[in-house]
Amino acid sequence: MSIDLSTRYLGLDLRNPLVASASPLTGSVDSLKRLEDAGIAAVVLPSLFEEQIEHEEMATHDLMNFGSEVSPEARGFFPELAPTGSGIDKYLQLIADAKKALAVPVIASLNGHTPGGWTHLAQQFEQAGADAIELNVYFLATDAADTSEAVEQRYVDLVSSVRGITKVPVAVKVAPYFSAFANMARRMVAVGASGLVLFNRFVQPDIMLDELEVAPHLVLSTSDELRLALRWIAILHGNVQASLAATGGAHTTDDVLKVLLAGADCVMMASCLLQKGPGHVRALREGIERWMSEREYESVRQMKGSLSQRACPDPAAFERSNYMKALKSYSSRFA
Repeated sequence: MSIDLSTRYLGLDLRNPLVASASPLTGSVDSLKRLEDAGIAAVVLPSLFEEQIEHEEMATHDLMNFGSEVSPEARGFFPELAPTGSGIDKYLQLIADAKKALAVPVIASLNGHTPGGWTHLAQQFEQAGADAIELNVYFLATDAADTSEAVEQRYVDLVSSVRGITKVPVAVKVAPYFSAFANMARRMVAVGASGLVLFNRFVQPDIMLDELEVAPHLVLSTSDELRLALRWIAILHGNVQASLAATGGAHTTDDVLKVLLAGADCVMMASCLLQKGPGHVRALREGIERWMSEREYESVRQMKGSLSQRACPDPAAFERSNYMKALKSYSSRFA
């Protein structure tokens, strides 16, 4: 029996649900081609950061105003330029080169946390050929004056500002730290998010005891981390009019199958590809086909969401009852 692995994400037709998320592996055309050859269905390019954009635009502004303190006429020596910078130019070129070299969809990534002029780059991503944009919102509310209402509105305004200047689909990669995430998901979709990527992994700092310094500490994901996305995808499937992507913890065939059954349209991977290489995509695809064939599934569409909260025989398993069962069922030889 022939298995149809195709799916749709952000209105894009994918040959299977396996997507390479932003990582060093998606930062060059050579590695992108290796991923495509291994069977990846779409790629998300590494993020261009708000701070990076604003820094380069400020440098350009300073250059244009050099000498103006000596003579007001000095401003007229240089024509007005559109904001550009080496990092921005290289990123736009990567989009164009990837689109030329690949047959699979290319998704550009914009990483920020405040609405502002930097979001205009989304339009340039579209012009460079990006099939969609992933808005990676990375924000930690550390100011005690910030209210939850203000933080949520910042997300909504940011999504709205990017959506308002682009025609290609916009997916939003968000953290799970909202008191009412289901409502927050609906609000982001209401202002134009075509998809939600669940969830952003916050990189936690570490303290170096010898140097007495605070340093970044990147730890690759594990399969155990996938359960948070699994739960919320199952809850949101059928309740929001947007594509759903799982990210952070998909390493094995079983991981991929679980989130598809929960209702994900695609599964994004970075850590497992960094650890095992592009060839791991082929192993995952073959594992999915084998599992589906054994259980007589004909397509991903047929199985997708069959264990979501709406379809699950025990919907409460995704809510408080699961918490109680887990605690009561755990045993220890020391207890």
